[in-house]
Amino acid sequence: MSALDHRLIDLLVCPLCKGRLVMLRDAEQRPRALACAADHLAFPIRDGIPVMLEGEAQSWDPENDPAP
Repeated sequence: MSALDHRLIDLLVCPLCKGRLVMLRDAEQRPRALACAADHLAFPIRDGIPVMLEGEAQSWDPENDPAP
């Protein structure tokens, strides 16, 4: 599964703070992560599936890696 269902993505929230997530894309505009601005965390997307586990999240700086 390479395409994400954006209707489903819109329903997801940060598992820590329940805040809104924004889509981060790579240089080729493919979805790479869902990011939480409040927690400064990015949850990876692997094989079209968001991995919403705190242990898998990476630090995210919205100033240096802004969402489109």
